Amino acid sequence: MLKTVHIAILLIAACAIPISASGQKHQKSGKTQATTARNAAAPVGTAYATRPEALQFANDLAERRDLDREWVRQAIGQARFLPQVPRLMLPAPKGQAKNWRVYRSRFIDPVRIRAGLRFWQDNTEALARAESEFGVPAEIIVGIIGVETIYGQQMGNFRVMDALATLAFDFPAAHPRAAERTAFFQRELEQFLSLTHRTNVDPFEPRGSYAGAMGLGQFMPSSWVRHAIDFDGDGRVDLFNSPADAIGSVANYFIAHGWKPGLPTHYSVQFDADPARVQLDELLAPDILPTFSAASMQAKGAVLDAAAAQHAGPLALVELQNGGDAPSYVAGTENFYAVTRYNWSSYYAMAVIELGREVAAARAR
Repeated sequence: MLKTVHIAILLIAACAIPISASGQKHQKSGKTQATTARNAAAPVGTAYATRPEALQFANDLAERRDLDREWVRQAIGQARFLPQVPRLMLPAPKGQAKNWRVYRSRFIDPVRIRAGLRFWQDNTEALARAESEFGVPAEIIVGIIGVETIYGQQMGNFRVMDALATLAFDFPAAHPRAAERTAFFQRELEQFLSLTHRTNVDPFEPRGSYAGAMGLGQFMPSSWVRHAIDFDGDGRVDLFNSPADAIGSVANYFIAHGWKPGLPTHYSVQFDADPARVQLDELLAPDILPTFSAASMQAKGAVLDAAAAQHAGPLALVELQNGGDAPSYVAGTENFYAVTRYNWSSYYAMAVIELGREVAAARAR
């Protein structure tokens, strides 16, 4: 993820260590036993207590959110710079050809399909209920959780506090959108600290991705706050240990990001046999944003099947490059675009869709 989550919210209550026993004000002096143990196991790296701008951010955050100032300063000050994280955020070198077939092979393989089948079998009721209540097909939810974490097998081992602090204060300047992404991760750090403070959870306990995403569906803190729900009815939200909560939360996320129940994600597309009639540059100009009617797409040289030709909503021509071979194309609907709101990539969206279909096919056999 970055990849880019209001019902009951309780962050990782089952596995978290409270900062204070009372759940009210946090201690302002002295070290608790939990803090001492935490520091002993802290990763090697510079603590942000040495960074004046980080502590000023803590002061401002505490005032904005009406949080205990010393608690926020202690949390940010004890966070550690992770030198590998900024490197992981840099885009691939220019000139490196994208390859859909290679990308697909990373996510659609026998191991992931078997794990997806077990996940579906174990969570049949929750998936069916999410599909009924939200209109998001079970196979889309299964595809998301499979691509993100192999159904909980790989949820990330970075301390979320360290990852978010690193990206909030040391996002790589070489990134083409460094200022925008720095602001994004500062907001995510604020959401994370506000959430853990409110739910009395030790912010150094949660583990996640190098970008700070958490749980089976890899929700960023803001997505957890906005879209995570208690779908198993136990009175708390746990996206780490409750597959039902993760399933309901993924479905809720999609509805909030424009998913339209009953709409396909994409159609097949070909091109006119006369290259002179194909206006490929114009068709690709809007990228994956659905912009064209079926008629206008066909007028620009796209050849749609019968179902796509009758599609009433907007479509986008989605190009998937295959290295040195000819690209693959599909006509993406608003639901294809909704899948890309989880991760801004047409390759990601197609991997989610195809993994879900493969698991559904395995289930039907």
